[in-house]
Amino acid sequence: MHKDHCKTNGRGLLPLIVGALGVVFGDIGTSPLYALKECFNSHYGLSLTPDNVLGILSVIFWTMIVVVGMKYMMFILEADNRGEGGILALMALSTMTERTSRTNRLILLPLGLFGASLLFGDGVITPAISVLSAIEGLKVATPVFEPYVIPLTISILIALFLVQRQGTNKIGAFFGPIITLWFLCLAILGVKGIMENPSVLWALSPVYAIHFFMSNGTEAFLVLGAVFLVVTGGEALYADMGHFGRTPIKWAWFSFVLPALALNYFGQGALLLNTPEAIENPFYLLAPPSWIYALVVLATMASVIASQALISGVFSLTRQAVQLGYLPRIKIIHTSSHEIGQIYVPFLNWIMLIGVVWLVIAFKTSSAMAAAYGIAVTITMAITTFLAFVVARRLWRWGWLSSSIFLILFLTIDILFLTACAFKFYDGGWVPIIIGVSVFTLMTTWQTGRRLLVGHLKSRSLSVEEFLKSIEEKPPLRVPGTAIYMTGDPWGVPIPLLHNIKHNKVMHECVVILTIATREVPSFRSNERVRVEHIAPNFHRIYAYYGFMETPRMREILNCCKVNGLDLDADSATFVLGRETIIPSPKPGMFLWREKIFALMSRNAQRPTAYFDIPVNQVIEVGIQVEI
Repeated sequence: MHKDHCKTNGRGLLPLIVGALGVVFGDIGTSPLYALKECFNSHYGLSLTPDNVLGILSVIFWTMIVVVGMKYMMFILEADNRGEGGILALMALSTMTERTSRTNRLILLPLGLFGASLLFGDGVITPAISVLSAIEGLKVATPVFEPYVIPLTISILIALFLVQRQGTNKIGAFFGPIITLWFLCLAILGVKGIMENPSVLWALSPVYAIHFFMSNGTEAFLVLGAVFLVVTGGEALYADMGHFGRTPIKWAWFSFVLPALALNYFGQGALLLNTPEAIENPFYLLAPPSWIYALVVLATMASVIASQALISGVFSLTRQAVQLGYLPRIKIIHTSSHEIGQIYVPFLNWIMLIGVVWLVIAFKTSSAMAAAYGIAVTITMAITTFLAFVVARRLWRWGWLSSSIFLILFLTIDILFLTACAFKFYDGGWVPIIIGVSVFTLMTTWQTGRRLLVGHLKSRSLSVEEFLKSIEEKPPLRVPGTAIYMTGDPWGVPIPLLHNIKHNKVMHECVVILTIATREVPSFRSNERVRVEHIAPNFHRIYAYYGFMETPRMREILNCCKVNGLDLDADSATFVLGRETIIPSPKPGMFLWREKIFALMSRNAQRPTAYFDIPVNQVIEVGIQVEI
């Protein structure tokens, strides 16, 4: 485990805590808009009695304590990959030890990829349900607004996705204070409700949760699918750890977020004890009528911020998948010259916009959409628990007893929530599952296709020793200049170089073979970036290493080469790239339909010149047809 590198003094910690509130806790912070209301949805058949209200509140409180407070804050946040969190970072940690066999990697890698794929579905549902549930407060103020709820929600979501190209760095400074105000508002409303019926605080005792399950049986189990909505942002806490460090996140949760959420849920519960008909929308009905419009505005802003955090998270996850070789190169725009995490992925942005608008039109209410929310996150959380168990055993050297207790306790809780959420599959839970399975299929198809492609290219290549021997026997004509041949194969000689010798009978005076490799760590230091091998006079091989949180840039690589004794000029060198045309065939490897998908992905991948920022007028592409 790595030490938390953030400042822990009061002056340095407070801004990080406020920043964490704006980015990390937006998703979980908007759950009071709909979570308690959904627990008494007629779908679950749970009657609105005082005992059930206290029981539900007790289950909600202890779910936040155990799932977020214990599992994530005490254990999962400790599993950082050079300071970075998230399921892909955890997957990398679980497979990086020498004790990880090939069989274990074949299990752990797909698990991590599937968990990451499901987060794409979450990234589509969160903006839709958060903004829609906030705007629905207008119906509480007056029924006149009811016809305008869906159009207004769609308008806000369209505006949210339209501003993504501008980047969030300019408005990011306001995120923390707005969410801080939101949590303060949650706490104030909660205290107001509790003061009207303080007996609701009895639900702090876990005895009420136990009594609730014993009294309600099947209904109590099914309602866990709605209770889970209070912790759906738990995975985001871990994924965003790299931005702030674990210490500010822990301080923000225990000192501010948890108390505010608990107070608000208990305030809503007190309202239901006094006025059961308030179940229509207990969050907004908890507020004085004069607060409604201001509260709708604040809730909408909080929902937009929560949505922005999920959208940025999906962009970041996409870049990581591209870097690790699970997705083809796609256009990624850096919207800030100071913050590496500020990126914009145009193609994904428009796909997500279409998805969220469709969800709002198809489901129409936040209650209907809540059925689609949760199932994907529960699967991801269960996978996170298992991967954390592997890390605890192999990296942290936990004993079998302690690691098994961790696995059994938290995986049992995850499976209970997952089973309860699974009953919502036909009511909308299929949406994030379909999205996740689709993304997982694309990722594994690209990964497998690239492996097959590299194998085919390698079979047509020569080792460096064989190549040097051949040009020594038949020296080609040497022409002035430097040629940089880019290849993903760290072993042999690139096929474009062999083609050049075979057909043109010439070779540049200085030849460089460049391989850019991504490792399962977030980043590399500049002095670790490049390794240069001098194979023969004027013949060199460069290995450039990047982490999954970084984007390779050609000028940076060549500048690092100077430190290693190889001076290359990016403005005068010729870059030679292979352009593979994939031809699907019945040959062993993949199913034909997957080969066609891989060929389509390959054709539409971003050109290396744009992705690696290579001067376009200095590039030669050599076409290669490959049957897989």
